[in-house]
Amino acid sequence: MGQLIYSAIGSLDGYIADPDGDFSWAEPDEEVHQYANDMLLGVDLHLYGRTTYDLMTVWETDPDFAAASRVYAEFAQRWMDADKVVYSTTLGEVSTRRTRLEREFDPEAVRELKESTGGGIVIGGPTLAAHALRAGLVDVVDQVLIPIVIGGGLAVFPDGVRLNLELEAERRFACGAVAVRHRVTGATPPN
Repeated sequence: MGQLIYSAIGSLDGYIADPDGDFSWAEPDEEVHQYANDMLLGVDLHLYGRTTYDLMTVWETDPDFAAASRVYAEFAQRWMDADKVVYSTTLGEVSTRRTRLEREFDPEAVRELKESTGGGIVIGGPTLAAHALRAGLVDVVDQVLIPIVIGGGLAVFPDGVRLNLELEAERRFACGAVAVRHRVTGATPPN
């Protein structure tokens, strides 16, 4: 059975992007990017909402971007080698290989995906992840904390969901970022 991993890069105060949608402060340096690459080992499937998918397509659709460095090229290859599901009511069609479009997030279908894969499933983007968190589907939270406080914006975690977590791993980076990986030991869905 596969594990559903919520992967996020966020500020110390718990945001993915500031109130204007800017997340340039979270761009990983080479060491953090290599951590992300290594995290993708054993990942068979990525789940995205439309916004995150639109951001991620560059790894396949812009060869110059992906070839900008060794870590970029490695990430692009791992991303392209994995299957992807995009959840969107507005996207007309997908622009990358190994990608399937679904119109709505169905917790039962995701449970079946977890049962049918032996590898990891990464869910990216806080809006889509909120559905999985509320449904109690997330097994692991893998978060890189950037040493910045932005004071508001798009939250890493949805309101009303309580997670009981057990620290599995931590890592410090030279840039001051810290990666923490927690296993979800219990969740309380919102009222």
